[in-house]
Amino acid sequence: MIRPSLVRSSVLRMVRAQIFQQRRAFSTPNSSLRADLVQDLYLREIRAYKPPPLKPSDSDGHVQKFTAPKAPQSPDEGDIAQDLKAYENQQVELEGQAASGESGAAEESWFEEEEDDDEPAAAAH
Repeated sequence: MIRPSLVRSSVLRMVRAQIFQQRRAFSTPNSSLRADLVQDLYLREIRAYKPPPLKPSDSDGHVQKFTAPKAPQSPDEGDIAQDLKAYENQQVELEGQAASGESGAAEESWFEEEEDDDEPAAAAH
């Protein structure tokens, strides 16, 4: 004799398997067909698009006319020679050295040492 619980469990397994297969068969093709339909519409519209023909006057108002810049002026060579001689005749000034005829000012020491307050405190302990 077959047990009723065994029959019930096998029937439940078959029903669950059929429901799972129906759900899967129902949901999978529908979404892929919808995606293909949208993709096909999109590709058909892209292929059917024809851009308007370009005319030579289309750029008027959007592009400026080109004008060549003016040539730069060359410097006067006579002035360059005089400026170079004046530069060569200048006396070199170095920091820390007194110029000729001036007495050098003594440099001050800006470094300040801190007094050690720790030593008297250590002696008091």
